[in-house]
Amino acid sequence: MARVKTGYARRRRHKKVLKAARGAWGGRHRLYTAARDTVLRAGAFAWRDRRARKRDFRRLWNARINAAARAHGTNYSRLIGGLKKAGVLINRKMLAQMAMHDPEAFATVAEIAKQEMPA
Repeated sequence: MARVKTGYARRRRHKKVLKAARGAWGGRHRLYTAARDTVLRAGAFAWRDRRARKRDFRRLWNARINAAARAHGTNYSRLIGGLKKAGVLINRKMLAQMAMHDPEAFATVAEIAKQEMPA
């Protein structure tokens, strides 16, 4: 069988990796081996952080809801429990948005939750 030279395929593969490593410091964007390690590591971080972002935002929303709930004489867990008992289907992202941008609406929701809470 004839020998196959990898010139074109290798050049394409290397260019793809070097393009992905743009912005890296020093040889990490110039040298193929270092660039490949950089790109693999960046991909691993990106994969991890796409999942972490979801956790981080939920924590932020919960903190904002808790702060707003305490301003209305309750706390996060009682507010969420009261809303569940009242059958109010609103997610934490929307509750946090209401707490920040529409305090009157949040006050209404907090009152609905308080009515369902045991005294």
